[in-house]
Amino acid sequence: MTEESAWSFADDRGRLVVADRRPSRVLAYVQAGATLWDYGIRPEGIFGSGHDGAEPDRAKTGTLPLDAVDYRGAGDALDVDTLLRGGPDLVVAVSYGHGQLYGLDPDTAKHLEEHVPVVVVDVGQARTLDRVAERFAELAHALGGEPVPDARAELSAARERLRAAAGGQGPRVVALSPASQAEAYAARPRMWPELRVLAELGVDLVSPPEGAGVNWATVDWAGVAALEPGIVLTDIRSNAVPLDSITAPAWQAAGRRARSVPWNPEPLCSPRAHALFLSLVADAVEGATGG
Repeated sequence: MTEESAWSFADDRGRLVVADRRPSRVLAYVQAGATLWDYGIRPEGIFGSGHDGAEPDRAKTGTLPLDAVDYRGAGDALDVDTLLRGGPDLVVAVSYGHGQLYGLDPDTAKHLEEHVPVVVVDVGQARTLDRVAERFAELAHALGGEPVPDARAELSAARERLRAAAGGQGPRVVALSPASQAEAYAARPRMWPELRVLAELGVDLVSPPEGAGVNWATVDWAGVAALEPGIVLTDIRSNAVPLDSITAPAWQAAGRRARSVPWNPEPLCSPRAHALFLSLVADAVEGATGG
C-alpha cells in the first residue's frame, strides 16, 4: 500500500497498479476470471480471445456462474466502450510475454488503460505453472478472495497419485488440438507449463517431430498415429475439432486404442482446477496400465 492509494498490486509487467479502494467490479480475460472465481472473486464481466466467438467457451469458464457474469465478446467485437460497459474498476488480463494483453488489440488495450487500472498476469511458457498459480493466488488475496479449504491438500494428493500411476513406465501421452479431418496440432510438451508438470511426475509425454512451429507442430493424422499414443490429451476449446469426429482412415485404428483426456490449453490456475486435471490424467494412466 502507499499513502496515495488504498489498494495496490505489482503486476507481471513490473507496474504498480493502484486504485482509490480495493476493486470490487473486476473485468477479466476468461482464463483469469475463471481462476479468480475459484477464490470466491466473481468478476462482473469476462472477455475472450480471437479464438472465441459470440458466446463464452465453456471449456475455459470453469464453474463461473455465467448467468451472473457479463460476457463482453471476443476479437473484433471488443472495443473500449464494450469493455467498459459494466463499469469495471479493475481489468485483469493475461500475457504470454512482453506485457502485451492477450485477446486485445494493442490500441484497444492502450485506450482501456487510460480509463481503468489493468493488472497483467504472465502465463507464458517461461513460467512454471506453480508460479502462475502463486501470482493468481496473490492477486485473489489482494482482492479479498480466500482459497478453497483443503484445495492444496487435494492437489498434493493428486500429484502423488499420478506420480505413482505413471511410475516412469506408463503409456505414451500426446497432447493434441485437432484442426481438421486432414491434420492436427501436436503440442511440444516443453513449451506448456501444465505439460511440464506431467513430465515431472513421470508421465511419458511424446514430442512431435522437430520442425516449424514453436508451441505446436502441424501433423497429418498418419503422423499422429505414428506417435503411438496410449493417451491423447485433447484440446476441448471451441476452436478445436472434436477428436471423436475425426474419420481419417490413418487415425481410426490408433484412435480406437487411445484413451482421451479433456485438456484446456488455457488452464485455470487454481489448486482445485489443477488437481482435477491431474486426477483425470491419473484415471487414464491407471486405466491404461491396469492400476
